[in-house]
Amino acid sequence: MLAGYSGDHAFVVDALSDPVAEIRAVALGALERLGQMDSEVIAPLLGDPEPLVRNRAARVCATQNCYLPELLDLLDDADDTVVEVAAFALGESESVPDVVVERLCAVVLNHQDSLCREAATAALGSLGLPDGLRAILHACGDKATVRRRGVLALAAFEGDEVTAMLRHLTGDRDLQVRQSAEELLSIEEGESL
Repeated sequence: MLAGYSGDHAFVVDALSDPVAEIRAVALGALERLGQMDSEVIAPLLGDPEPLVRNRAARVCATQNCYLPELLDLLDDADDTVVEVAAFALGESESVPDVVVERLCAVVLNHQDSLCREAATAALGSLGLPDGLRAILHACGDKATVRRRGVLALAAFEGDEVTAMLRHLTGDRDLQVRQSAEELLSIEEGESL
């Protein structure tokens, strides 16, 4: 960690292959601090055998706003925390191929962990691509934390289906969902006047 502050690039690069996962993860942060991140460094660490390192590598992708195909593999990771961070990182990417939306939709529709569904819903809203709308509408019927992300994700979309869902969500049993739906509807109606 200190090498990231002192500028010891060679030491940090060596630490990326340390046998201890915690050191590899810290080395990733140090390299990012040095401003020396690139896809050739991050990509192999997205496939690291340890979830801690995969998680940290996905977080670095999020802060760098970069899409790497290896992030898609993490959406099927056995560790839910890795899936969650990978979904977040994909949502922060500046440009993504169509397959990303398809894979995020699969997480929203099928993943067992609600945090993963929530992160994938938020990512779809952040990307704002039309193919993600169906999964976001589905998320609006999930548990409260996912519905909260779903209603916010609807802000990136417009149309009758979106308006109908927002109207439906104004009667949601969760206060945050109701308030968000009401606010989005008032913005929508104000813009149409």
